[in-house]
Amino acid sequence: MIFFICSSKSVLLRKLTTKYYKSTMNIAVVGTGYVGLVTGTCFAEIGVNVTCVDVDETKISRLEKGDIPIYEPGLKEMVLRNQASGRLHFTTDLRTCLDDVEVIFSAVGTPPDEDGSADLQYVLQVARTIGQNMNDYKLVVTKSTVPVGTAEKVKTAIRQELEKRGVEIDFDVASNPEFLKEGSAVHDFMSPDRVVVGTESERARELMTRLYKPFLIQNFRVIFMDIPSAEMTKYAANSMLATRISFMNDIANLCELVGADVNMVRAGIGSDTRIGRKFLYAGCGYGGSCFPKDVKALVRTASQHGYTMRVLEAVEMVNEYQKGILFDKLQKALGSSLSGRTIALWGLAFKPETDDMREAPSLVLIQRLMDSGCKVRVFDPVAIDECRRRIGDAVYYACDPYDALVDADALLLVTEWKQFRLPSWDVVKRTMKHPLVIDGRNIYDKAELEQAGFEYYCIGK
Repeated sequence: MIFFICSSKSVLLRKLTTKYYKSTMNIAVVGTGYVGLVTGTCFAEIGVNVTCVDVDETKISRLEKGDIPIYEPGLKEMVLRNQASGRLHFTTDLRTCLDDVEVIFSAVGTPPDEDGSADLQYVLQVARTIGQNMNDYKLVVTKSTVPVGTAEKVKTAIRQELEKRGVEIDFDVASNPEFLKEGSAVHDFMSPDRVVVGTESERARELMTRLYKPFLIQNFRVIFMDIPSAEMTKYAANSMLATRISFMNDIANLCELVGADVNMVRAGIGSDTRIGRKFLYAGCGYGGSCFPKDVKALVRTASQHGYTMRVLEAVEMVNEYQKGILFDKLQKALGSSLSGRTIALWGLAFKPETDDMREAPSLVLIQRLMDSGCKVRVFDPVAIDECRRRIGDAVYYACDPYDALVDADALLLVTEWKQFRLPSWDVVKRTMKHPLVIDGRNIYDKAELEQAGFEYYCIGK
């Protein structure tokens, strides 16, 4: 039995707790983006000794100091707690921790190539590093979203490096796609509705069961399957959700032409249990790191096998059109010439509770506004710095929602943050030059705004 005396931050405590946790289960997570950092931190939270690896020295230095480079509710507190307890570690060199870990999660980026296919260079680089340095059994788990067949490429890369070394070491490869929603990623990981795992051996299955059992003690919802099916499941899931969004946006655009209300249509079809209500909201298009990239990658995978994903090609077309819908409505409301107009945007991130602006509709909208000679004023609760990183000082960054409205000819709601839901319409009207609101997420009441003296437009009405 070990007794600890005095400060929990003492060097002795850190050494002893690290030693203790290394006697339980040790894993490495390569890549400290949204997926990797959440994965590593959540595993540490349930008692696993975790080393997070990234080649970005600046990012690792920040993480070691408790400076979290991404915004995700609840993540910073969990990182700090597990760092202090000695369960969560950061390094830039995967080789230094390979001897101590049995499971390695690969959560590096898979950006789209010019043809839409997933770029696997970082995934295969991790595999080669493992093959060059492993000395005993390893389970290599692909956590990144990768095309079907990637596990075989990872296996080949590791085996080739082992052959170069002239050694024979047993290893397994598995697929464990993530289903985390930005803005609720920590909750999704800690309380998953399902976990998909593709394996080829009983040993790999037992290790993955051991890792995920603490999250699902009362109801073990791990779905084991072959690796290609696991790889396909991730793409199929995101493509289905993207399809539902584009379908409702297409319906919304038709509703406007025939005089129907898309919200009523949604209520009517969503009550059908075969359809359900989720992901049936009309809006100004989807964005983010997953849906656009994964739809493109699945379309490309089909093309490589001589098949055309006609539905998904249409999903992409609808979404690209929808990203311009707010600009089109603005032109109809103010006239075709927008030069010199001041336009306010509420929301920059592709969705609430994140600072992620990858493929965000706001970026398309801002570019079209600037190309038309508009002065653009923007506000977002957390994505201001990310927007500045992407487009510099081309727009005015407001300090609060009302600051964005000063002398504005129109307000365009792009992201449905909670703090935008119930503004003081009296203050809004007095601050703006022209009381025009274009609601890209259908969160406001048309009758209320018109009664307050606003000209109001939304999606699908």
